[in-house]
Amino acid sequence: MKIVKVTYTTKAEFSEQNQSNIKIVMTDLQNANHQGINYNVCLLADNKTFIHTAFFKSDEDQRLLTELPSFKSFQELLKSSGLEVPPKQELLTLVGSSTNIFNS
Repeated sequence: MKIVKVTYTTKAEFSEQNQSNIKIVMTDLQNANHQGINYNVCLLADNKTFIHTAFFKSDEDQRLLTELPSFKSFQELLKSSGLEVPPKQELLTLVGSSTNIFNS
């Protein structure tokens, strides 16, 4: 399993658009119903700092996300928006979970 956390801050005026772009990615992932990806995005109280947490069962599962056209579009639009704080990526190790993430 691979767990990736990405945190960044958008400009206030781009936050709503970023949320819309994220929802498109989530809809595509839900429609694909791929069991090896558990992807969540949260927004801090400042309404412009985003925290993405992605759990991947395998490297191939991660590639499925990063090659998704809506994800590529999301990344391009985010990059061109002029971020206040650039993305910081961290790899995490799961210690415990209240649910069985990948049913295995």
